[in-house]
Amino acid sequence: MTAPSPPPADKAAEGWPFWSILVVDDEQGMRNFLVKTLVPRCHFVMDAGSAEEAAELLRGHHVDLVILDISLPGKSGVAWLKELREHGFSGEVILITAFADLDTAIEALRAGASDFILKPFRVPQILNSVKHCYERSRLKRENYILRRGQPADVMQRGGLVGASPVMERLSQSIRRIASVHSTVLLQGESGTGKELVARALHGLSSRAQGPFVPVNCASMSPELIESELFGHAKGAFTGAAKARDGLFYYAQGGTLFLDEVAELPLPLQATLLRALEDLKIRPVGSQQLLPVNVRIIAATNRSLAQEVAAGRFRKDLYYRLQVVELTLPPLREHKQDIPQLVAHFMSQLAPALGAEPLAISEAEMAFLMQYDWPGNVRELRNLVERSLILGTLNVSALYAQPAAAQLAPSGQPTPLHLLEKQHILAVLESVHGDKTRAAQLLGISRRTLERRVAEWSA
Repeated sequence: MTAPSPPPADKAAEGWPFWSILVVDDEQGMRNFLVKTLVPRCHFVMDAGSAEEAAELLRGHHVDLVILDISLPGKSGVAWLKELREHGFSGEVILITAFADLDTAIEALRAGASDFILKPFRVPQILNSVKHCYERSRLKRENYILRRGQPADVMQRGGLVGASPVMERLSQSIRRIASVHSTVLLQGESGTGKELVARALHGLSSRAQGPFVPVNCASMSPELIESELFGHAKGAFTGAAKARDGLFYYAQGGTLFLDEVAELPLPLQATLLRALEDLKIRPVGSQQLLPVNVRIIAATNRSLAQEVAAGRFRKDLYYRLQVVELTLPPLREHKQDIPQLVAHFMSQLAPALGAEPLAISEAEMAFLMQYDWPGNVRELRNLVERSLILGTLNVSALYAQPAAAQLAPSGQPTPLHLLEKQHILAVLESVHGDKTRAAQLLGISRRTLERRVAEWSA
Protein backbone atom coordinates (compact mmCIF):
# COMPACT_ATOMS: atom_id res chain seq x y z
CA MET A 1 0.00 0.00 0.00
CA THR A 2 1.41 3.36 -1.09
CA ALA A 3 0.77 6.73 0.51
CA PRO A 4 -0.84 9.51 -1.54
CA SER A 5 1.49 10.87 -4.21
CA PRO A 6 1.73 14.68 -4.06
CA PRO A 7 0.90 16.50 -7.29
CA PRO A 8 3.71 18.30 -9.11
CA ALA A 9 3.95 22.07 -9.03
CA ASP A 10 2.77 22.41 -12.63
CA LYS A 11 -0.15 20.39 -13.89
CA ALA A 12 -0.37 19.18 -17.46
CA ALA A 13 -2.74 21.08 -19.72
CA GLU A 14 -4.94 17.97 -20.00
CA GLY A 15 -5.77 16.85 -16.52
CA TRP A 16 -8.10 16.69 -13.55
CA PRO A 17 -6.44 18.85 -10.88
CA PHE A 18 -9.24 18.44 -8.30
CA TRP A 19 -9.57 14.67 -8.62
CA SER A 20 -8.19 11.97 -6.33
CA ILE A 21 -7.65 8.49 -7.79
CA LEU A 22 -7.10 5.08 -6.18
CA VAL A 23 -5.37 2.33 -8.22
CA VAL A 24 -6.00 -1.24 -6.99
CA ASP A 25 -3.99 -4.00 -8.69
CA ASP A 26 -1.90 -6.89 -7.35
CA GLU A 27 0.79 -6.34 -10.04
CA GLN A 28 3.36 -3.82 -8.81
CA GLY A 29 4.41 -3.02 -12.38
CA MET A 30 0.86 -2.11 -13.40
CA ARG A 31 0.42 0.06 -10.30
CA ASN A 32 3.68 1.89 -11.01
CA PHE A 33 2.64 2.45 -14.63
CA LEU A 34 -0.77 3.90 -13.69
CA VAL A 35 0.57 6.04 -10.86
CA LYS A 36 3.30 7.47 -13.11
CA THR A 37 0.70 8.21 -15.81
CA LEU A 38 -1.85 9.86 -13.51
CA VAL A 39 0.22 11.81 -10.96
CA PRO A 40 1.02 14.71 -13.32
CA ARG A 41 -2.67 15.12 -14.11
CA CYS A 42 -4.52 14.68 -10.79
CA HIS A 43 -4.77 16.10 -7.28
CA PHE A 44 -3.24 12.93 -5.84
CA VAL A 45 -3.00 9.23 -6.61
CA MET A 46 -2.95 6.31 -4.16
CA ASP A 47 -2.38 2.64 -4.90
CA ALA A 48 -3.03 -0.66 -3.14
CA GLY A 49 -2.37 -4.34 -3.90
CA SER A 50 -5.68 -5.79 -2.67
CA ALA A 51 -9.30 -4.88 -1.98
CA GLU A 52 -8.63 -5.10 1.76
CA GLU A 53 -5.75 -2.59 1.56
CA ALA A 54 -7.84 -0.32 -0.68
CA ALA A 55 -10.75 -0.41 1.80
CA GLU A 56 -8.39 0.73 4.54
CA LEU A 57 -7.27 3.68 2.39
CA LEU A 58 -10.86 4.67 1.63
CA ARG A 59 -11.65 4.89 5.34
CA GLY A 60 -9.31 7.85 5.65
CA HIS A 61 -9.34 9.48 2.21
CA HIS A 62 -11.89 10.79 -0.24
CA VAL A 63 -11.54 9.26 -3.71
CA ASP A 64 -13.27 10.39 -6.92
CA LEU A 65 -12.19 7.47 -9.11
CA VAL A 66 -11.11 3.88 -8.46
CA ILE A 67 -9.18 1.98 -11.14
CA LEU A 68 -9.78 -1.61 -10.05
CA ASP A 69 -8.40 -4.94 -11.26
CA ILE A 70 -10.95 -7.74 -11.32
CA SER A 71 -8.51 -10.53 -10.33
CA LEU A 72 -7.16 -9.75 -6.86
CA PRO A 73 -5.82 -11.93 -4.04
CA GLY A 74 -8.58 -12.45 -1.51
CA LYS A 75 -11.73 -10.52 -2.41
CA SER A 76 -12.26 -10.07 -6.16
CA GLY A 77 -12.61 -6.65 -7.73
CA VAL A 78 -16.25 -7.18 -8.73
CA ALA A 79 -17.20 -8.41 -5.23
CA TRP A 80 -15.54 -5.37 -3.64
CA LEU A 81 -17.21 -3.05 -6.15
CA LYS A 82 -20.61 -4.42 -5.14
CA GLU A 83 -19.76 -3.73 -1.47
CA LEU A 84 -18.65 -0.20 -2.33
CA ARG A 85 -21.94 0.58 -4.05
CA GLU A 86 -23.97 -1.01 -1.25
CA HIS A 87 -22.18 1.26 1.24
CA GLY A 88 -22.97 4.36 -0.80
CA PHE A 89 -19.73 5.00 -2.71
CA SER A 90 -20.79 7.37 -5.50
CA GLY A 91 -17.45 7.82 -7.28
CA GLU A 92 -16.49 6.51 -10.68
CA VAL A 93 -14.95 3.02 -11.10
CA ILE A 94 -12.94 1.66 -14.05
CA LEU A 95 -12.53 -2.11 -14.02
CA ILE A 96 -9.42 -3.58 -15.71
CA THR A 97 -8.63 -7.21 -16.44
CA ALA A 98 -6.45 -9.43 -18.62
CA PHE A 99 -9.13 -12.15 -18.91
CA ALA A 100 -12.70 -11.27 -19.74
CA ASP A 101 -15.71 -12.51 -21.63
CA LEU A 102 -19.13 -11.01 -22.26
CA ASP A 103 -20.59 -12.39 -19.03
CA THR A 104 -17.78 -10.81 -16.98
CA ALA A 105 -18.31 -7.45 -18.67
CA ILE A 106 -22.06 -7.57 -18.02
CA GLU A 107 -21.50 -8.51 -14.37
CA ALA A 108 -19.03 -5.63 -13.98
CA LEU A 109 -21.45 -3.07 -15.40
CA ARG A 110 -24.29 -4.38 -13.24
CA ALA A 111 -22.06 -4.07 -10.19
CA GLY A 112 -21.69 -0.36 -10.92
CA ALA A 113 -18.58 -0.01 -13.07
CA SER A 114 -18.31 3.15 -15.16
CA ASP A 115 -16.00 1.56 -17.74
CA PHE A 116 -14.32 -1.73 -18.55
CA ILE A 117 -10.80 -2.00 -20.09
CA LEU A 118 -8.85 -5.04 -21.22
CA LYS A 119 -5.16 -5.44 -20.46
CA PRO A 120 -2.73 -4.69 -21.94
CA PHE A 121 -3.72 -1.10 -22.70
CA ARG A 122 -1.83 2.02 -23.71
CA VAL A 123 -1.65 5.41 -22.05
CA PRO A 124 -4.20 7.07 -24.40
CA GLN A 125 -6.74 4.33 -23.63
CA ILE A 126 -6.64 4.79 -19.85
CA LEU A 127 -6.54 8.58 -20.12
CA ASN A 128 -9.55 8.54 -22.45
CA SER A 129 -11.45 6.36 -19.98
CA VAL A 130 -10.57 8.66 -17.07
CA LYS A 131 -11.65 11.64 -19.17
CA HIS A 132 -15.06 10.06 -19.84
CA CYS A 133 -15.49 9.30 -16.14
CA TYR A 134 -14.59 12.88 -15.27
CA GLU A 135 -17.16 14.21 -17.75
CA ARG A 136 -19.83 11.90 -16.30
CA SER A 137 -19.02 13.13 -12.82
CA ARG A 138 -19.05 16.78 -13.97
CA LEU A 139 -22.47 16.37 -15.58
CA LYS A 140 -23.85 14.72 -12.45
CA ARG A 141 -22.58 17.66 -10.38
CA GLU A 142 -24.10 20.20 -12.76
CA ASN A 143 -27.45 18.38 -12.83
CA TYR A 144 -27.52 18.23 -9.04
CA ILE A 145 -26.83 21.96 -8.78
CA LEU A 146 -29.52 22.75 -11.36
CA ARG A 147 -32.10 20.50 -9.67
CA ARG A 148 -31.64 22.03 -6.23
CA GLY A 149 -31.22 25.61 -7.43
CA GLN A 150 -33.71 28.06 -8.83
CA PRO A 151 -33.57 29.74 -12.24
CA ALA A 152 -31.35 32.78 -12.26
CA ASP A 153 -33.12 36.09 -12.01
CA VAL A 154 -33.27 38.00 -15.28
CA MET A 155 -31.11 40.68 -13.74
CA GLN A 156 -28.51 38.09 -12.85
CA ARG A 157 -28.39 37.01 -16.49
CA GLY A 158 -28.26 40.59 -17.71
CA GLY A 159 -25.41 41.77 -15.49
CA LEU A 160 -25.05 45.02 -13.58
CA VAL A 161 -27.35 47.75 -14.84
CA GLY A 162 -26.84 51.45 -14.23
CA ALA A 163 -24.44 54.24 -15.11
CA SER A 164 -24.59 56.30 -11.91
CA PRO A 165 -21.33 57.11 -10.09
CA VAL A 166 -22.33 54.63 -7.37
CA MET A 167 -22.75 51.78 -9.86
CA GLU A 168 -19.58 52.73 -11.73
CA ARG A 169 -17.59 52.47 -8.50
CA LEU A 170 -19.20 49.12 -7.74
CA SER A 171 -18.36 47.80 -11.22
CA GLN A 172 -14.74 48.91 -10.85
CA SER A 173 -14.48 47.18 -7.48
CA ILE A 174 -15.94 43.97 -8.90
CA ARG A 175 -13.45 43.90 -11.78
CA ARG A 176 -10.57 44.49 -9.38
CA ILE A 177 -11.66 41.88 -6.82
CA ALA A 178 -12.61 39.19 -9.36
CA SER A 179 -9.00 38.58 -10.34
CA VAL A 180 -7.95 37.37 -6.87
CA HIS A 181 -9.04 34.26 -4.95
CA SER A 182 -9.68 35.96 -1.60
CA THR A 183 -12.88 35.44 0.35
CA VAL A 184 -15.42 38.23 -0.24
CA LEU A 185 -18.12 39.51 2.13
CA LEU A 186 -21.08 41.29 0.52
CA GLN A 187 -23.23 43.43 2.78
CA GLY A 188 -26.35 45.37 1.91
CA GLU A 189 -30.09 45.54 2.32
CA SER A 190 -32.42 42.84 0.94
CA GLY A 191 -32.99 43.20 -2.77
CA THR A 192 -29.80 45.11 -3.60
CA GLY A 193 -28.46 42.33 -5.83
CA LYS A 194 -25.90 40.52 -3.69
CA GLU A 195 -26.23 37.27 -5.64
CA LEU A 196 -25.93 39.23 -8.88
CA VAL A 197 -22.62 40.70 -7.68
CA ALA A 198 -21.45 37.25 -6.54
CA ARG A 199 -22.20 35.84 -9.99
CA ALA A 200 -20.36 38.75 -11.60
CA LEU A 201 -17.31 38.09 -9.40
CA HIS A 202 -17.41 34.42 -10.40
CA GLY A 203 -17.93 35.13 -14.10
CA LEU A 204 -14.99 37.53 -14.27
CA SER A 205 -12.63 35.28 -12.31
CA SER A 206 -10.30 32.49 -13.40
CA ARG A 207 -12.88 30.10 -11.91
CA ALA A 208 -15.56 31.08 -14.43
CA GLN A 209 -15.48 27.64 -16.09
CA GLY A 210 -16.13 25.99 -12.71
CA PRO A 211 -19.52 25.75 -10.99
CA PHE A 212 -21.25 28.61 -9.18
CA VAL A 213 -23.14 27.07 -6.25
CA PRO A 214 -25.54 29.37 -4.36
CA VAL A 215 -26.64 28.39 -0.85
CA ASN A 216 -29.34 30.25 1.09
CA CYS A 217 -28.34 29.59 4.69
CA ALA A 218 -31.66 30.93 6.01
CA SER A 219 -33.75 28.47 3.99
CA MET A 220 -32.09 25.26 5.22
CA SER A 221 -33.01 23.35 8.35
CA PRO A 222 -30.44 23.86 11.15
CA GLU A 223 -30.40 20.08 11.64
CA LEU A 224 -29.49 19.36 8.02
CA ILE A 225 -27.40 22.35 6.96
CA GLU A 226 -24.09 20.72 7.98
CA SER A 227 -24.91 17.69 5.84
CA GLU A 228 -25.97 19.94 2.95
CA LEU A 229 -22.68 21.82 3.03
CA PHE A 230 -20.20 19.06 3.85
CA GLY A 231 -22.01 15.85 2.87
CA HIS A 232 -22.52 12.78 5.07
CA ALA A 233 -21.55 9.13 5.37
CA LYS A 234 -24.02 6.27 5.21
CA GLY A 235 -25.79 5.90 8.57
CA ALA A 236 -24.51 9.26 9.86
CA PHE A 237 -28.03 10.05 11.10
CA THR A 238 -31.56 8.70 10.87
CA GLY A 239 -32.58 8.57 7.23
CA ALA A 240 -29.02 8.64 5.84
CA ALA A 241 -29.49 5.43 3.83
CA LYS A 242 -26.47 6.15 1.66
CA ALA A 243 -23.50 8.49 1.57
CA ARG A 244 -23.93 11.84 -0.15
CA ASP A 245 -21.56 14.58 -1.23
CA GLY A 246 -22.12 18.12 0.03
CA LEU A 247 -22.24 21.47 -1.73
CA PHE A 248 -18.57 22.16 -0.97
CA TYR A 249 -17.75 19.12 -3.10
CA TYR A 250 -20.08 20.20 -5.91
CA ALA A 251 -18.42 23.64 -5.95
CA GLN A 252 -14.92 22.18 -6.49
CA GLY A 253 -12.92 24.44 -8.81
CA GLY A 254 -15.58 27.15 -8.66
CA THR A 255 -17.38 29.46 -6.25
CA LEU A 256 -19.58 28.69 -3.24
CA PHE A 257 -21.96 31.57 -2.48
CA LEU A 258 -23.21 31.57 1.13
CA ASP A 259 -26.21 33.91 1.15
CA GLU A 260 -27.62 35.06 4.51
CA VAL A 261 -24.49 33.75 6.23
CA ALA A 262 -25.53 35.45 9.49
CA GLU A 263 -28.24 32.78 9.85
CA LEU A 264 -25.72 29.97 10.34
CA PRO A 265 -25.93 28.36 13.82
CA LEU A 266 -22.92 29.04 16.04
CA PRO A 267 -21.68 25.40 16.11
CA LEU A 268 -21.69 25.30 12.31
CA GLN A 269 -19.81 28.61 12.18
CA ALA A 270 -16.91 26.88 13.94
CA THR A 271 -16.99 24.02 11.41
CA LEU A 272 -17.05 26.48 8.51
CA LEU A 273 -14.11 28.40 9.95
CA ARG A 274 -12.07 25.21 10.24
CA ALA A 275 -12.90 24.30 6.63
CA LEU A 276 -11.81 27.73 5.40
CA GLU A 277 -8.58 27.60 7.38
CA ASP A 278 -7.61 24.02 6.47
CA LEU A 279 -9.15 23.89 2.96
CA LYS A 280 -10.49 20.48 3.95
CA ILE A 281 -13.95 19.29 4.95
CA ARG A 282 -15.12 16.24 6.88
CA PRO A 283 -18.52 14.81 5.86
CA VAL A 284 -20.88 14.21 8.77
CA GLY A 285 -20.24 10.81 10.32
CA SER A 286 -17.09 10.20 8.28
CA GLN A 287 -13.40 10.02 9.12
CA GLN A 288 -12.42 11.19 5.65
CA LEU A 289 -10.92 14.61 5.09
CA LEU A 290 -11.77 15.93 1.63
CA PRO A 291 -9.47 18.63 0.20
CA VAL A 292 -11.49 21.44 -1.36
CA ASN A 293 -10.62 24.15 -3.83
CA VAL A 294 -13.43 26.69 -3.76
CA ARG A 295 -13.74 30.43 -3.47
CA ILE A 296 -16.14 31.57 -0.76
CA ILE A 297 -18.37 34.60 -1.29
CA ALA A 298 -20.61 35.32 1.70
CA ALA A 299 -23.50 37.77 1.87
CA THR A 300 -25.78 39.19 4.55
CA ASN A 301 -28.32 41.96 4.95
CA ARG A 302 -27.32 42.37 8.60
CA SER A 303 -24.29 44.12 10.04
CA LEU A 304 -21.95 41.27 10.95
CA ALA A 305 -20.01 43.61 13.23
CA GLN A 306 -23.20 44.13 15.26
CA GLU A 307 -23.93 40.39 15.18
CA VAL A 308 -20.43 39.76 16.59
CA ALA A 309 -21.01 42.34 19.34
CA ALA A 310 -24.30 40.67 20.21
CA GLY A 311 -22.63 37.25 20.45
CA ARG A 312 -24.59 35.77 17.53
CA PHE A 313 -21.64 35.49 15.12
CA ARG A 314 -18.09 34.33 15.70
CA LYS A 315 -15.51 37.10 15.60
CA ASP A 316 -12.83 34.86 14.06
CA LEU A 317 -15.16 33.74 11.26
CA TYR A 318 -16.18 37.36 10.63
CA TYR A 319 -12.55 38.37 10.12
CA ARG A 320 -11.95 35.31 7.94
CA LEU A 321 -14.88 36.22 5.67
CA GLN A 322 -14.03 39.91 5.67
CA VAL A 323 -10.80 39.62 3.66
CA VAL A 324 -12.49 41.78 1.03
CA GLU A 325 -15.73 43.59 1.87
CA LEU A 326 -18.21 45.23 -0.47
CA THR A 327 -21.28 47.15 0.66
CA LEU A 328 -24.01 47.29 -1.98
CA PRO A 329 -25.92 50.58 -2.19
CA PRO A 330 -29.71 50.66 -1.73
CA LEU A 331 -31.70 51.82 -4.75
CA ARG A 332 -32.64 55.10 -3.03
CA GLU A 333 -28.97 56.11 -3.26
CA HIS A 334 -28.80 55.75 -7.06
CA LYS A 335 -32.29 56.60 -8.28
CA GLN A 336 -30.90 58.02 -11.51
CA ASP A 337 -30.51 54.38 -12.60
CA ILE A 338 -34.26 53.69 -12.29
CA PRO A 339 -35.14 54.53 -15.95
CA GLN A 340 -32.39 52.22 -17.19
CA LEU A 341 -33.41 49.47 -14.78
CA VAL A 342 -37.07 49.75 -15.83
CA ALA A 343 -36.10 49.51 -19.50
CA HIS A 344 -33.87 46.53 -18.75
CA PHE A 345 -36.55 44.63 -16.82
CA MET A 346 -39.15 45.48 -19.46
CA SER A 347 -36.99 44.08 -22.27
CA GLN A 348 -36.20 40.92 -20.29
CA LEU A 349 -39.64 40.18 -18.84
CA ALA A 350 -41.97 41.13 -21.70
CA PRO A 351 -40.90 38.28 -24.04
CA ALA A 352 -40.98 35.76 -21.18
CA LEU A 353 -44.53 36.82 -20.23
CA GLY A 354 -45.72 37.16 -23.83
CA ALA A 355 -46.71 40.76 -23.11
CA GLU A 356 -46.22 44.01 -24.98
CA PRO A 357 -43.65 46.38 -23.41
CA LEU A 358 -45.25 49.34 -21.67
CA ALA A 359 -44.61 52.97 -22.52
CA ILE A 360 -43.82 54.78 -19.27
CA SER A 361 -44.88 58.43 -19.22
CA GLU A 362 -42.86 61.20 -17.59
CA ALA A 363 -45.47 61.49 -14.84
CA GLU A 364 -45.32 57.74 -14.16
CA MET A 365 -41.52 57.81 -14.10
CA ALA A 366 -41.79 60.66 -11.58
CA PHE A 367 -43.84 58.32 -9.35
CA LEU A 368 -41.07 55.76 -9.52
CA MET A 369 -38.30 58.28 -8.92
CA GLN A 370 -39.99 59.72 -5.84
CA TYR A 371 -40.62 56.41 -4.09
CA ASP A 372 -38.04 55.21 -1.52
CA TRP A 373 -37.95 51.51 -2.61
CA PRO A 374 -37.57 49.65 0.70
CA GLY A 375 -37.30 46.40 -1.30
CA ASN A 376 -34.65 47.93 -3.57
CA VAL A 377 -34.05 46.61 -7.10
CA ARG A 378 -35.99 43.41 -6.40
CA GLU A 379 -39.11 45.42 -5.59
CA LEU A 380 -38.70 47.45 -8.78
CA ARG A 381 -38.45 44.27 -10.82
CA ASN A 382 -41.56 42.85 -9.15
CA LEU A 383 -43.44 46.06 -9.98
CA VAL A 384 -42.43 45.86 -13.65
CA GLU A 385 -43.52 42.22 -13.82
CA ARG A 386 -46.93 42.94 -12.25
CA SER A 387 -47.39 45.93 -14.55
CA LEU A 388 -46.68 43.86 -17.67
CA ILE A 389 -49.23 41.28 -16.55
CA LEU A 390 -51.88 43.97 -15.92
CA GLY A 391 -51.02 45.96 -19.06
CA THR A 392 -50.47 49.24 -17.20
CA LEU A 393 -48.06 50.64 -14.63
CA ASN A 394 -49.28 49.14 -11.36
CA VAL A 395 -49.20 52.38 -9.32
CA SER A 396 -51.81 51.05 -6.89
CA ALA A 397 -49.31 48.35 -5.87
CA LEU A 398 -46.70 51.01 -5.25
CA TYR A 399 -48.73 53.66 -3.43
CA ALA A 400 -51.91 53.65 -1.43
CA GLN A 401 -54.76 55.11 -3.48
CA PRO A 402 -54.85 58.49 -1.66
CA ALA A 403 -51.11 58.87 -2.28
CA ALA A 404 -51.51 58.09 -5.98
CA ALA A 405 -54.09 60.83 -6.25
CA GLN A 406 -51.66 63.31 -4.67
CA LEU A 407 -49.03 62.47 -7.27
CA ALA A 408 -50.64 64.30 -10.18
CA PRO A 409 -48.02 66.12 -12.23
CA SER A 410 -49.22 69.48 -10.92
CA GLY A 411 -49.33 68.37 -7.28
CA GLN A 412 -46.64 68.59 -4.62
CA PRO A 413 -44.60 65.44 -3.97
CA THR A 414 -45.53 63.39 -0.94
CA PRO A 415 -42.77 62.91 1.65
CA LEU A 416 -40.84 59.72 0.90
CA HIS A 417 -41.27 58.18 4.35
CA LEU A 418 -45.04 58.72 4.11
CA LEU A 419 -45.19 57.11 0.67
CA GLU A 420 -43.27 54.12 1.98
CA LYS A 421 -45.60 53.75 4.95
CA GLN A 422 -48.71 54.09 2.78
CA HIS A 423 -47.42 51.55 0.32
CA ILE A 424 -46.49 48.95 2.93
CA LEU A 425 -49.80 49.35 4.77
CA ALA A 426 -51.70 49.06 1.49
CA VAL A 427 -49.92 45.83 0.58
CA LEU A 428 -50.55 44.45 4.08
CA GLU A 429 -54.23 45.28 3.74
CA SER A 430 -54.41 43.63 0.31
CA VAL A 431 -53.19 40.33 1.78
CA HIS A 432 -55.33 40.63 4.93
CA GLY A 433 -52.37 41.18 7.24
CA ASP A 434 -50.30 38.20 6.06
CA LYS A 435 -46.79 39.56 6.76
CA THR A 436 -44.98 36.71 5.02
CA ARG A 437 -46.93 37.24 1.79
CA ALA A 438 -46.64 41.02 2.08
CA ALA A 439 -42.86 40.77 2.48
CA GLN A 440 -42.68 38.63 -0.66
CA LEU A 441 -44.70 41.17 -2.66
CA LEU A 442 -42.58 44.03 -1.35
CA GLY A 443 -39.32 42.22 -2.07
CA ILE A 444 -38.08 42.55 1.51
CA SER A 445 -37.56 40.10 4.37
CA ARG A 446 -40.31 39.52 6.91
CA ARG A 447 -37.91 40.75 9.62
CA THR A 448 -37.49 44.09 7.80
CA LEU A 449 -41.26 44.43 7.40
CA GLU A 450 -41.89 43.72 11.08
CA ARG A 451 -39.24 46.27 12.06
CA ARG A 452 -40.88 48.99 9.94
CA VAL A 453 -44.34 48.25 11.34
CA ALA A 454 -42.97 48.27 14.91
CA GLU A 455 -41.38 51.70 14.29
CA TRP A 456 -44.72 53.15 13.23
CA SER A 457 -46.46 51.65 16.27
CA ALA A 458 -43.91 53.04 18.73
